[in-house]
Parts: sequence; structure tokens; C-alpha cells
Amino acid sequence: MRRLPFAVLLLALLPGAVPAASAPPACPPEGYPPALLSFIQSQGFMVEDARERQGLALALLACTGHPNPALRDNLAYGAIATWLRGGMLDATTVRAVRDDLLAQLRDRRDPQGFRRSFAALLLSEVAQADHVAPLFDAAERRAMVDAAVDWLTEVRDYRGFVTGEGWRHGVAHGADLALHLVMNDRVEVADVERLLAAVGAQVAPTATVFYVQGEPERLARVVLRAHRREILDAGWWDRWIDRIAAPSPLPSWRAAFGSEPGLARRHNVRAFLLALAHLARRGGEPGDAALLAACDRALDRIDGA
Repeated sequence: MRRLPFAVLLLALLPGAVPAASAPPACPPEGYPPALLSFIQSQGFMVEDARERQGLALALLACTGHPNPALRDNLAYGAIATWLRGGMLDATTVRAVRDDLLAQLRDRRDPQGFRRSFAALLLSEVAQADHVAPLFDAAERRAMVDAAVDWLTEVRDYRGFVTGEGWRHGVAHGADLALHLVMNDRVEVADVERLLAAVGAQVAPTATVFYVQGEPERLARVVLRAHRREILDAGWWDRWIDRIAAPSPLPSWRAAFGSEPGLARRHNVRAFLLALAHLARRGGEPGDAALLAACDRALDRIDGA
């Protein structure tokens, strides 16, 4: 397998190492033509040389916004996620990956709508790695919470899968990031509340959009996992679900049948509550019954209107 010297990759990719006038990193990375990357993918992303693997992980971050889903989703996401889940990236590389992805997520210049969404998805893998084996301190972890809250709150591109373009799926990817943060016992209660507020903002967005590509299920998983931490009391959860199930800004749920925005809101809220109820029903954890009962009450209010 052709290899670039690890030092060259680090020089080219680490933040601050490249002069401002330099060209942005290339995708596919220099020295790794598509045929070679396809071969690496066909081998389950096995790159035996550890130094080369660290460098390639950093290089592939340039592909998060590529319009070709084979490079963006199958290769870049597939490779980095595989290496993170397998513990095959060292702490220095994971931190560099995290910092690059945070910078991508904060940069609102994303005309095609791929880069920030896939930065959120890959950050979910970083958050999962930190959950399994702690890598970050409290401030670094909170920076990921801040990024997740900001992203979920501001998503306005509701495209999921588009034929010929692949996935954007910003809401679902943001939910995945929130999921792996709320599952982490080192994420504090106040930050879990912030993440749940951000999730609530996307259960039924103000835009007239009907979720049909799994968004309610992805959002519901965050809520189920946060509930299972048992760090928020029953009254808190009742109030949160009541807010989700409120018809506002509609005067009533009956009024939803008089407009397309109203129908979209009713569809999305019901889809979320049904997904959450299903997860709670099949979960089998001691506290799941209370969550299921709260969902059923909320659905009764909507359906009985």
C-alpha cells in the first residue's frame, strides 16, 4: 500500500500548521487515489501501520463535505467511525479529529449542506469513544455539548436522502451526537437539560416539513437514554412532554386539520411520541413504564382533540 510520511500528513492537517495562503486539504487525500481508498474500504478499513492510520484519519476529514456520497459517507465516515469504535486512533489523533470537526460544525459556510451535518455525525462517534474510554476533560466535553445544542437548534435544512446526492439528514445526525453525550455520566445534569431542549426544538420544526426518513426515532432515542439516567425527576419529565405535546402555536390540535403547517406539526409530534412510546415499551428498563405512560397520555390528548 502506498504511504505518505506521517509527518507530512500532520504538517498538512493539524490546525495552525499550514500558512493561511495554502490550499485547503484535498479529497481524496494526496497519495490516496480513489482506487486505493476503495481497496482499503473493501478490506474493512484495515491499515496495519498505526502511524499511517492516524494520518489518513486526519486527511479524510477533508471529505466530510464532498458531494460524492461514496467519498463522504461510505469512505470518510466509514473509515473514521471504524477506527474510533475499534480504539485504533490514539488520543492525540482523536483530539485533533474532534477539534477539526468542531471547527467544521461552527463554520456556517456550507452551501451544499453536507459538511456540517457529517461533522455532527462524526462528532457523535468521537463522543461515543469518550463515553467508552474517557479522553476529554469537562471543558472539552462541554464544547461538544455546546456544538450539539447550537447545531440542533439552528438546523433548517431538512433534506434527508436525495437520489444521486445521498444523505444530509442534519436533524438525525445532530440527534446522534446528542445521544452519545446524554448517555455519558460525565455530562452534567444542566447540559443534559440543554440537549433535551435542543431535541425538543426539532421534534416539530416551525418549517412545514413532514418527517419521513427516521428523524422522530433518532430524536426519541436521545430522550429514552436521558430518561434512563434518572437524573431528572418525574415532574420534570411530565412538563417536558407536555410542552412537546402542546398544540401551540395552533389554538388546538383540532385546528391542525385546517392547514398544511398544522398537519405537519401534528404528524411530527405524533411520530415522535409514537417512536418514544415504542422504545419505552420494548425497553424493559425499570423506569421505561413511566415514560411510556406519559407518552400515552400525550397521544390521547392529541388524538382526542
